[in-house]
Amino acid sequence: VHQQPDGHRHPDGGPVSDLLDGRVVIVTGAGRGLGRVHALELARHGARVIVNDRGSEIDGSGDSTAPADAVVEEIRGLGGEAIADAEDVADWDGAGRLVTRALETFGRLDGLVTNAGIIRDRVLVNMGEDEWDAVIRVHLKGTFCPSRWAAAHWRERAKAGDMPDARIITITSAAGLYGNPGQTNYGAAKAGIAGFTIVAALELERYGVTVNSVAPAGRTRMTEQVFSQIPVPDGFDPLDADNVAPFVAWLASADSAGITGRVFDVVGGKISVAEGWRRGPTIRENHRLDATTIGPQVRKLLDEAAPPTRATG
Repeated sequence: VHQQPDGHRHPDGGPVSDLLDGRVVIVTGAGRGLGRVHALELARHGARVIVNDRGSEIDGSGDSTAPADAVVEEIRGLGGEAIADAEDVADWDGAGRLVTRALETFGRLDGLVTNAGIIRDRVLVNMGEDEWDAVIRVHLKGTFCPSRWAAAHWRERAKAGDMPDARIITITSAAGLYGNPGQTNYGAAKAGIAGFTIVAALELERYGVTVNSVAPAGRTRMTEQVFSQIPVPDGFDPLDADNVAPFVAWLASADSAGITGRVFDVVGGKISVAEGWRRGPTIRENHRLDATTIGPQVRKLLDEAAPPTRATG
């Protein structure tokens, strides 16, 4: 294994950059799947990482400290610095303790990746209230709570004259941006996260904070049913979840300064800018609309408008 002068090591023997040296980043849901590869990639580029994970199953049941502890050991094996954290990020006080712990341990906070999530898929007519509430809580409230506490810290720094160069990176999904049957709960949460990202970016720019969202695609516990029929190719596998991590690491770096309020699709070696709601074909009358005659005009608008985007984007 190639040993770098700064003590960091790349598992494949390649160089480790100083892209994130000195930066401290929280990654929620970092014990497995996408969160794990994000945490490892951040550490490979020099970030000190708070690996937050409750160790739950994909439906949110159970808890274990083992997944987060294992990722911390991997990072330390690379020569990096990390601590494990098991706070519930959808709990107001728990998210506050997470941010406080990062500050007390490393003395600063420069980034937050809100990756934690669960799935409880069900078609709408069969979905129960508990399945809706649990998914909305973990994804949407689990994005809001740590973001709010981190943002409050950065605002205090800015007001004290220490302008941050900070990052919030939220995780959305094609299910929220483009729709996917059987996931009204998950899709609503992920669409909400995209909306949250855009508004938070507008509010926090004055405090030196950028806010962007990533809609990733890759083989994880949560997507194994979706991608199980797609064979793993020889050589480059575009559905390897690790392919998303370099973009997240770049967004977390100082190099991404000035980019905010954006949503990106990332899969394999491809990055796309997701272009959200925008005003399309329009009719305008100088009088009150008439419900009995509006139909043909609306149909004409729809004929002129772009068709809805499919689940693949």
